[in-house]
Amino acid sequence: MIIDSLCVEFDGLKTTSKRLADRKIEKFDKNITKRGFVPETTTKKGKDYPVGPILLGFFVFVVIGSSLFQIIRTATSGGMA
Repeated sequence: MIIDSLCVEFDGLKTTSKRLADRKIEKFDKNITKRGFVPETTTKKGKDYPVGPILLGFFVFVVIGSSLFQIIRTATSGGMA
């Protein structure tokens, strides 16, 4: 008989331990009773941005700056460049 963390082996046959099976069944039953009562979203609603304001400002500066630079370069080269 070999005892693993999840399974018990008897003569080459693996079976789930009774304690582990009971724990899984209990967890499953708790989830069944919670159906329909889960909040719409689990994320916090607020004014938190996924990036900081400095990084966002730098990104806007680079995008707008590069587009202005391209416009100026196109205008000074006479159209198609």
